[in-house]
Amino acid sequence: MIRRTIPQKTISNEVELKGVGLHTGKEVNIKFKPAPVNTGLVFIREDLSDDNKIDANIRHISNTDRGTNIDNGIVRIQTSEHVLAALVGLGVDNCFISLNGTEVPIMDGSSKDFIEVLEKAEIKEQSILREEFFPDKPITYKDKESGSEISLVPYDNYSLDTTVDYGTKVLGTQKAYIDDISEFKNKISTARTFSFLHELETLLDNGLIKGGDLNNAIVYVDKPLDESNMEKLKKAFNKSSISVTPNGILDNLNLHYKNEAARHKLLDIVGDLALIGMPIRGKVIANKPGHSINAKFAKKVSDMIKSDRKNIAPGIDFSKKPLMDLDQIMKVIPHRPPFLLIDEIIELSNSHVIGIKNIKADEAYFEGHFPGSPVMPGVLQCEFMAQTGAVLVLNTVPDPENYLTFFMKMDKVKFKRVVNPGDKLISKVELISPIRRGIIHMKGFCFVGEELASEGEFMAKIIKKK
Repeated sequence: MIRRTIPQKTISNEVELKGVGLHTGKEVNIKFKPAPVNTGLVFIREDLSDDNKIDANIRHISNTDRGTNIDNGIVRIQTSEHVLAALVGLGVDNCFISLNGTEVPIMDGSSKDFIEVLEKAEIKEQSILREEFFPDKPITYKDKESGSEISLVPYDNYSLDTTVDYGTKVLGTQKAYIDDISEFKNKISTARTFSFLHELETLLDNGLIKGGDLNNAIVYVDKPLDESNMEKLKKAFNKSSISVTPNGILDNLNLHYKNEAARHKLLDIVGDLALIGMPIRGKVIANKPGHSINAKFAKKVSDMIKSDRKNIAPGIDFSKKPLMDLDQIMKVIPHRPPFLLIDEIIELSNSHVIGIKNIKADEAYFEGHFPGSPVMPGVLQCEFMAQTGAVLVLNTVPDPENYLTFFMKMDKVKFKRVVNPGDKLISKVELISPIRRGIIHMKGFCFVGEELASEGEFMAKIIKKK
């Protein structure tokens, strides 16, 4: 289910960093720039002239070889996950990420430097509410060959729980967990990327990790280190000497956490799932995650969101007692029969409401509105949505009986099907932006069963009675 929740966020000021691309070894300048509402996270290639933007979305995924790379045929971005994780971890919805090359700089192998510079940019709220995806049932993707599995289950927060096990003695089995994404900065952002010695040697032999050094990656020694391999590593990393620590790590790098590998895998999950293109609210449970399965899972969730958008009629159990009946509704809004168009309120939160109208054959307007073929007037469907929205806003004041709600504007109103006697009309209304100074900006939908009957955006104002 898609819901509008808290205000969207961007940054107030442009900030920048310089670093080196892990695989290219080239210096890269990265800038973060404020972006308007509903922009999302968008990369800009400053070294390209035209068509130089690409949004961080799973539809652009190109490969997941040693990082998550996106490509739209013109613009290519390598190793996007650490910077996207920082933005998600700080709750930034809209931002331009500008680069003068293909690869996001590796920095120290974590999201720490990105977090620090983004906080200097001052994160600010915007005028439109964020859309978030709330799963109403578990979503799972499993790779039978590798045994990797990721699930998203209903939960109030964006929570993540991961387990890593590479079948090696040096690393063993590690777990990492955060209950809410707000914990990302303090518990996850400084966890650095890691590799095993046998992988490192393969990468060097293939001319990769030209920007790597022993300070931006933890190298777990999972095989004997002979003299020839030692000399190769000294040359690659410009070191006069290399050693293996008692805990099986190459050189003298100190771990930030005993489970730093698991924490970094959690960091990668946050960055990779940013490609869903919409914040998620639920618990992610990942067993042996990696960029490949992360991307496949992100694609599955993204496809479900697209389907949810197409079939947005709320599922309602009509056998349950309504949240508010007619008498309770009349205590909140001033309308009275025959112009009270709501029979029941089924759901009510701080940002959305669902109301029901049973269309009876003896409705007064049927006498004169196509009496031979009675149809509910479209303007009354708009009024039904507006009255439902009034319940939402007047429920926020302690004395709703002392207020009136007046239309200010209607926009993007569309009628999809006729509403006839006997139909049960469902109104779903969501806030588009937070309520400020008594002004409500909301999006409304009317459904008959699963079919969309009408929709529109409405602006109204509540005014205290004189």
